[in-house]
Amino acid sequence: MSALTPWRRTLLAMTAVSALGMDAMTTAAAAAPDPYLQRKPQDEVIYFVLPDRFENGDATNDHGGPALGALADGFDPARAGFYHGGDLKGVTRRLDYIQGLGATAVWLAPIFVNRAVQGPPGQESAAHHGYWITDFTDVDPHLGTKADFKALVDAAHARGMKVYMDIVLNHTADVIQYKECPDNRCAYRGVSDYPYVRRGGVDGAPINDGFDGKDFSKLKRPDWAYTPYVPPGQERAKTPAWLNDPIYYHNRGDSTFAGESSLLGDFATLDGVFTEHPRVVEGFIEVYGRWIDDFGIDGYRIDTARHVNPEFWQAFVPAMLARAKAKGIENFHIFGEVFDADVATLARHVKVDKLPTVLDFAFQAAVTDVALGRAGPDRLASVFAGDVVYEGGEATARQLPTFLGNHDMGRIGHFVLKAHPKIGDDALLARITLANAIMLTARGVPTIYYGDEQGFTGDGDYADSREDMFPSQVASYNDNRLVGSSAKGPRTAFQTDSVLYRRIAALAKLRGMTPALREGRQVTRIAEGKPGLLAFSRLMAGTEVLAVFNTSDKPIKARVPVEMGSAAWKSLHGACISSAVAPGSYAVELAPFDYMICVSEGRS
Repeated sequence: MSALTPWRRTLLAMTAVSALGMDAMTTAAAAAPDPYLQRKPQDEVIYFVLPDRFENGDATNDHGGPALGALADGFDPARAGFYHGGDLKGVTRRLDYIQGLGATAVWLAPIFVNRAVQGPPGQESAAHHGYWITDFTDVDPHLGTKADFKALVDAAHARGMKVYMDIVLNHTADVIQYKECPDNRCAYRGVSDYPYVRRGGVDGAPINDGFDGKDFSKLKRPDWAYTPYVPPGQERAKTPAWLNDPIYYHNRGDSTFAGESSLLGDFATLDGVFTEHPRVVEGFIEVYGRWIDDFGIDGYRIDTARHVNPEFWQAFVPAMLARAKAKGIENFHIFGEVFDADVATLARHVKVDKLPTVLDFAFQAAVTDVALGRAGPDRLASVFAGDVVYEGGEATARQLPTFLGNHDMGRIGHFVLKAHPKIGDDALLARITLANAIMLTARGVPTIYYGDEQGFTGDGDYADSREDMFPSQVASYNDNRLVGSSAKGPRTAFQTDSVLYRRIAALAKLRGMTPALREGRQVTRIAEGKPGLLAFSRLMAGTEVLAVFNTSDKPIKARVPVEMGSAAWKSLHGACISSAVAPGSYAVELAPFDYMICVSEGRS
């Protein structure tokens, strides 16, 4: 072979470098995370779904197995408190609909295996909601299979959507009984009168010798307050197997939701797990870590988080974040349910328990009062003013899921109708639109309760607020007044041209296209003390987005303070004027219950 000329050596070198570069680019592309994984929690719009009430994708699983009758398998689509047939395949089928609304994350009510029916004779209901878990490792057969869940998660991820699971750690289904109260309604027995080291009270025989509340190896007997037992035939009712041992439960009777009973009592007869026990901590970390490992889910909503001791969360949360990070999920979103409208109480569970975020019940209560006209916008401004008390301050507040109603308390539409039973259709729609507009422009993570976008109102809380999206057989659902629609009777409620769907979709799209509405610092500009003007700015990287709302039934003309450098403006929604009337002053004009969103870019 002849010697290589300098030119040929250069050509071969360039080819080799190019090949190496292509290999590196290919490797980097393969290693690069999917774009949806790079979104922060505050970049999402969450859609909260009860799978049983959403869409029936597979009628063969309606009974969760053989058809045994409603009081055995829980399926009765004509009764509000029973299973209706919706499932995971149905949610997958309707991802187009959810994504079209502008939602980027789907929060599913618990999908784990449940005890199908509970309650005393004549008061039975079914676990359509998913919170009476017996097997934490598998999917409830009423909803489908693990394969169905994987298909849902994979389909959502392929669309750039996230999936959040609703999880429970405070309690299991009601399996354990107490010999002292055969009617299953056992009054709470506290630690001072029923210490762990005496059987059945301070005068009882010594038990659990040497137990000091820390060395759980000394905790051998569970009969400190009551005599718990597992009914015959239910000894293996729960999975993992360790959950079948009464030693891993508090066994103190029903919580009064006050004092120590809030942590140690049974939640409405459900078996209260002894979350202080190291075996319980270890066991639940493994259970819920495995769901991350196996399915690559994107977040956890934690049920009844306030009823679990802080030390549990201080161990559990870092373990979940670590499992998610090992899976390549850097922005795993964890938010706890703390059912309280007091900002200090919510913040305490972030600061002390070390929960990353909590559902913003304070926002929900305030925005409801404002939308109903029960309070002026200053009610909402006071909630925003409390953002600084969260661990991490305003940055944490931007990741709090905000919402207008839910499956426990009821829907925003019901709240408006209850406060204004004679309200006209236009005014009802205007108030509901206003509440959604505030939620979708304010700090936090907007969370839409399924069906709200179709104008569902419901008749109250709990099962009365869990209407079917598919044609319903529940009479009390079919006669409900809808927001923005005169429809009655059984119907499929997936209309993408319905008025609220289109309005929410437009707001969600606007939020997605405007970084300042997701991550911008929020500054309250005006918040009147009676129904009237609310204005706040979202500030980010030289951009000011001004959101202005008229919460009254009178037109408003006013001037709103803005940044001194925000001179030129354009409209994102509504009749925004093109320039400030003077440095730091912007003129607005709004009809009753109307809103406008204006943007000024390029501030110095």
